[in-house]
Amino acid sequence: MLETLITLKPRDQWRHVPTWYSSWAPEWAQKLFRHITPDTISTEDLISQMDSALKVPGLSNAWTMPIKGRIDMLNSGIRTPVGIKIFGDDPAKIDEVGQQMTAILPGVQGTRGVFAERTNQGYYLDVIWRRDDLARFGVSMKQAEDVLSSAIGGENVTTVYQGSARYPVNVRYMRDFRSSRDALAHVLIQSPGGRQVPLSELADIQTATGPAMIRDENGMLAGYVYLDIAGRDVGKYVADANKALHQQLHLPAGYTFAWGGQSEAMARANRRLAVVVPITLAIVALLIYLNTRSFTKSTIILLAVPFSAVGAVWSLYLLHYNISVAVWVGLIALLSIDAETGVFMLLYLDLAFEEAVKRGEMKTLADLRKAILYGAAKRLRPKFMTFATTCIGLFPVMWSTGTGADVMKRIAAPMVGGIFSSFALELLVYPAIYEVWRSRKIAQNEESGADGEQLVPENELVTVNL
Repeated sequence: MLETLITLKPRDQWRHVPTWYSSWAPEWAQKLFRHITPDTISTEDLISQMDSALKVPGLSNAWTMPIKGRIDMLNSGIRTPVGIKIFGDDPAKIDEVGQQMTAILPGVQGTRGVFAERTNQGYYLDVIWRRDDLARFGVSMKQAEDVLSSAIGGENVTTVYQGSARYPVNVRYMRDFRSSRDALAHVLIQSPGGRQVPLSELADIQTATGPAMIRDENGMLAGYVYLDIAGRDVGKYVADANKALHQQLHLPAGYTFAWGGQSEAMARANRRLAVVVPITLAIVALLIYLNTRSFTKSTIILLAVPFSAVGAVWSLYLLHYNISVAVWVGLIALLSIDAETGVFMLLYLDLAFEEAVKRGEMKTLADLRKAILYGAAKRLRPKFMTFATTCIGLFPVMWSTGTGADVMKRIAAPMVGGIFSSFALELLVYPAIYEVWRSRKIAQNEESGADGEQLVPENELVTVNL
């Protein structure tokens, strides 16, 4: 594992690329537009070019941030944002499965680099003692192993004191006497009779391969496959990679694999969101009902949720943001803002409708449309101020560039886009839905010839103290 830290220059010193304002905007305007659309090479393009320039045979690149890489390693042991854990009983077969994955995964869209641990490519020197020969020379197993250990590995015989420093003195054979199998075969072992017996007469020296490091997880041996992805969110990439692996990978009996790294965190987050999002929707719906005391009005207000989702999705698409936990947090926060603006809009429509009823001017469909126009358009200023104050609070987040800005932008982006679409659609669609709802009673009233002042029962009137 080789680590190289790359320190980037300030963003304004990066190579500039043409953007939508480069050809016509003056310099003072470009400084403002850069907060929205930078005119320098993007981080993704920079990483792509560096990855192409650093193709070293035998090495695989994985691009991440230093602190983020440490956190990923502490959370799941995976050094890259995404990885695969292979579980089984034999390191050799685990290594074989990992090599199959390295051949399959590059064909999945978004794979920038893939590397499987060589779990069974450790090289060892085995000394196999011949017990009959040891007994013939009267050498015990412990004596033979102690001589071999001190001759090759060394043994601390004393300590040198120099002031407060202490240096251990290690004694062992010089490199020429232990650097090859032939040299090791001539290592002398003293027998109880005083004879110096070469190692070759007491043991067989062999080279062997085996696991360089044994991983144990969930009671099984494990091997890791490291993945570096680009241009795709983790969830979709894992789904496509799983599909490719299940179609092309041949797993031996008793072996399995699981995703690690950010995919583990995403799985945990999805399980929690599967509980949090329905609970949040239920609480918002309950609060709206307690405020309106009407299922119909609550349903009309909740229609702002799909309206705002349109703008949220478009903002994520235009900013090239993938679905993440931060985006889900922004979508959940958007629900409360939608409820606020929906209640605000319905409040003014109800006020205009009730005032018309009290004046006796709610007799025909034209009277209803006049009241709705007054409630929706004539009181646009307070509605716009409510919308504007929310935008003013979120826009600086979208312009930020400091530490933590990436996360905050992904929280604020769906909120900003959702507020715009929700505000526009509430002004255009809410009045039409309100008219459809109220016009039914007016039509019933015209058929029965009832007075317009009795269109709305007393229990449906809402008294608002301003």
